[in-house]
Amino acid sequence: MRQTTTLPAELADRGPRPHAVGRSPRTVVAMVTARKAGRSGVIWGYIFGIAIASSAISYTTIYKSQAQRDALAAAYGSNKATSALFGPAPDLQTVAGFTVFKISMTLMVLGAVWGLLTSTRLLRGEEDSGRWELLLTGQTTRKGAAVQALAGLGAGVFALWALTAVITVLVGRDSKVGIAAGPALFFALATVATAVMFLAVGTLTSQLGATRRQAASFAAVFLGVAYAVRLIADAGVGLHGLIWASPLGWVEELRPLTSPQPVALLPIVAFTFVLAVIAVRFAGSRDAGASIVADRATSKADLRLLSGPTGLAVRMVRPSVIGWWVAIAVSGLLYGLIAKSAGATISGSSVRNVFTKLGAPGTGADAVLGVCFLVLAILVAFVGAGQLTAARSEEAGGRLDHLLVRPVARTSWLGGRLVVAIVALLASGIIGGVFAWLGAASQHAGVSFTTLLEAGVNLVPPAIAILGIGVLAMGIRPRMTSLVVYSLLGWSLLIVVVGGIGAVSHWILDTSVFHQMASAPAVSPHWEANGIMAAMGAAAAVLGGVAFRHRDLQGE
Repeated sequence: MRQTTTLPAELADRGPRPHAVGRSPRTVVAMVTARKAGRSGVIWGYIFGIAIASSAISYTTIYKSQAQRDALAAAYGSNKATSALFGPAPDLQTVAGFTVFKISMTLMVLGAVWGLLTSTRLLRGEEDSGRWELLLTGQTTRKGAAVQALAGLGAGVFALWALTAVITVLVGRDSKVGIAAGPALFFALATVATAVMFLAVGTLTSQLGATRRQAASFAAVFLGVAYAVRLIADAGVGLHGLIWASPLGWVEELRPLTSPQPVALLPIVAFTFVLAVIAVRFAGSRDAGASIVADRATSKADLRLLSGPTGLAVRMVRPSVIGWWVAIAVSGLLYGLIAKSAGATISGSSVRNVFTKLGAPGTGADAVLGVCFLVLAILVAFVGAGQLTAARSEEAGGRLDHLLVRPVARTSWLGGRLVVAIVALLASGIIGGVFAWLGAASQHAGVSFTTLLEAGVNLVPPAIAILGIGVLAMGIRPRMTSLVVYSLLGWSLLIVVVGGIGAVSHWILDTSVFHQMASAPAVSPHWEANGIMAAMGAAAAVLGGVAFRHRDLQGE
């Protein structure tokens, strides 16, 4: 049975006490937020730093001669396909230029995801669970608590930057790498700039959305639009001016290590400041638990899908899943639109070797879509990760108790959530394939509907593997669920990107679920490998379900 206490565990067991020595009761919110955000920032700072170090060192060991470096620059330098996917590629004859090109876009997106998930979890998530109201009983106001929370989030992003910066500076001291401390620090700043902005975005959407999932969905949609605008700006279709319409574009324009442009920090700082001010004003103007965007709680009751826990799960995850489907559909459509023109630029060029390393051999639209579908696979994996963390939040917030006191078995509840998640994943893959075909067909790219539909389904098994491992973590160490799921997702992404250009041991590459996925439609899907990944995910989910059935429910 669930062991309940008067206060949540975070406050009762580990939270700061108003009269603790050296702590002001007016900084309790900041301390609690900083502790949680700081732990996450340290973990991801280490991941960011290792990714940067591995990229720089791999360049010095693989591209030793000037001829090899010139060939790499010829492959990437002016290629619009790789520019749209990974950003511009200047100065590839240098360690610094290669490192920026290889890892910046990946870390920018991961930083943005970290920022929006962290801020919505520590603001709207705390409100959903009722802990925010307990903190507001102290010597603070709603507006003051929001300011303190922003300070705590700032401590988290500082931890992210500090560890990234330390590792970057240390690797830069290697004589073969040769990156000075000043440029290394600026590169670390540019790397975490998206995290700073999307902490502010998540803080604002936490005031707008009625639930954590809704707040995170708003922020995720904004990230998807920002990425799409940047992709169009870098795709070589005469719209490069759009780069200034995207927060990701501002970070790209910082041009760290190659030709630094600190002036691009101005829109980043202004955007973050304005969103933080608006968020604080909204926090002070609403009641705890309320939202700026109405949750329609006063509308006519709609009892559809409420006949059981599975129907309830569909109702609860529907807004966030639809948001991800929109992002996947738009991304797939954009990739289809640029596939033909981008494929023409790699035909007969040395960039074919690079695409081959990324698992997409050949030329033309098929090869470009093979690499683009890796991005779609990551989006699909985020859909699954979001469904699992939503299930865990039901337990952590105490809402699951109200279901289990009725004639609802734990296995029935968890099984229903997993069925909903798998259906959402399958639909996500199909949507990605269909919309990619619509874009490609409009440009007469010559890729059939059946081929892209199979490529869409091919995106699902890695997400199922991540979902299953997350269920296992939820069953054994429930408080580690989010950390395990998003760490596995981030690691898999980093490994496949880092290993795609350069030499990485196949033992390391095999730890990435995305590396196990064939780069369809450039090659045919490996259904046997997909079956193994799905079976591993299913086995892990079964073990996690058994463990969940026999343990006590646990809060945060």
